[in-house]
Formats: sequence, structure tokens, C-alpha cells
Amino acid sequence: MSSIHYRSTDVDGVKVFYREAGSAGAEKLLLLHGFPSSSHMFRDLIPLLADRYHIIAPDLPGFGQSDNPKVNSFDSIADTIERFTEIVGFDRFAVYVFDYGAPTGFRLAVRHPERITAIISQNGNAYVEGLSEGWNPIRAYWEDASQANRDALRALLTLETTRWQYVHGVPDETEVSPDGYTLDDYYISRPGAGTVQLDLFGDYKNNVALYPMFQEYFRTHKPRFLAVWGRKDPFFLPPGAEAFKRDIPDARVTFFETGHFALETHAIEIAAEIGEFLG
Repeated sequence: MSSIHYRSTDVDGVKVFYREAGSAGAEKLLLLHGFPSSSHMFRDLIPLLADRYHIIAPDLPGFGQSDNPKVNSFDSIADTIERFTEIVGFDRFAVYVFDYGAPTGFRLAVRHPERITAIISQNGNAYVEGLSEGWNPIRAYWEDASQANRDALRALLTLETTRWQYVHGVPDETEVSPDGYTLDDYYISRPGAGTVQLDLFGDYKNNVALYPMFQEYFRTHKPRFLAVWGRKDPFFLPPGAEAFKRDIPDARVTFFETGHFALETHAIEIAAEIGEFLG
């Protein structure tokens, strides 16, 4: 079994923490986590794939062990992760995107389509029909960036809400380890972290505005594409997964009977899908 190494590197003054496993000569696979998590969400997946792929999973700026970004926007996060891939020598790679990792990874693909060998989207959305009513409080903040609407979003930063994101839609909640959501709560409760997250809630509207550009990339470049989706996700609906096939007819879409954090219950099944997909 390949060892997992825990490293950090300086990216233009921002410390980026990352996990690395596998042989440097193997096909490269970049794993991008989402809100409110960190690369810890890949703790079960990495050992299942490290015998075949060179895997790197960073903590996005503002998450986990990485520093807060200098500017709290998805553009700035993508800028840092783009530079990070260059520093660690990921010149051509497949990318696994989840939640916030999707608008980050899709920006990288649009900027440098020649670097992307394949895309795996696990509940990583790029279509308006994939957005559920669960986004309504955040949409209210997009439409009126008042202090009251901003403060209302603090409810999304509580341990109760983080746990709910992990267990909602899971048939048996006892299959979900408390380690993930407890660690997430620790990270987003640190000084300054809440400000980053509230700013990113507001900036997410710019991701939605970029959906047509992401879709144009899909239609033009038709990357190898696999969607592995928790069917009971309260934020990103199954129609969002099916929509990828509209722009990439050969896209492969697989649903699992679980929620948003599908790796908590289906890491083995998702690893098998990835292995078959990438070969």
C-alpha cells in the first residue's frame, strides 16, 4: 500500500497544505474538496486509488490546514490552486471536483484545457437545474447583500448544520463517522474563518454566472467525464448530474443512494467507478 504524505508549500505567500500518495510516474489525479470540508474528506478514497495514480489533494485556501486567502473569492482560490499545480508538477492531470471544488476545477479547465485529461464530478454542479431550494438563503444574500442577510447565513456555519450536511439523505446515519463533521466545525470556527466563508457565500453567485462558460468548455473540448452523485444531496440535485450529458454526450453518470458527502458511505464504490473510468 502506498504511503500518504502530508505536506505544505508556499503559493505566493499563501500556505497550501496537501496530501500526496502514489508513484510520481503514474497518471496524475487532483482531488478538490468542498464546503465546509478539507482534504480530510478523501481519507478513505486515497488509499483505494494510490496503487494506480499519483494523487494530490490540497486544502483550498481558507479551509483545513491552508492559510486564509488574500482575497475571499473563487477566482482567487482558483488562482492559488492553479499556481499550486504548477509548483507540485501537475502539468497534465485528471481532476476530481466536489461542491466548491467544482467551480475551482472548472476554472482551471477553462483556462488550460490542455492540462485536463479527465474530470470526475462528485456532486460538483455546473447547471442551474442542479441548484435546489436549499440555496434560497444564500440567493437572498446575492440579491441583497445586507448585514441582516449576511448574518442569517451564520446558521450555515454551526456544528448542527455541518452534521446535517453529512447525514441528510444517508439511509443509515450510523455509517457516517463523526470525525469529518467535527473536524470541519473546528476549522470553520477558528478566528477569521467565518468571514472567509460568508464572503464565499456571497461570491458563489459569480460561479453561477460562469455556468454558460463552463458549459461551452464542455461542448467544445468534450473532456472524458464521470459524474458520481449522491442522489439525496439537498443542495445539488440529480438533474444537475444528468445535464452534463447534454454537453458531453459520452459523459458517464452514476447515482448512489446517499447524500451530499457520498464518500462517507460509498468510497469503495466510487473508487471502483473511477478505476474503471480512468483505466
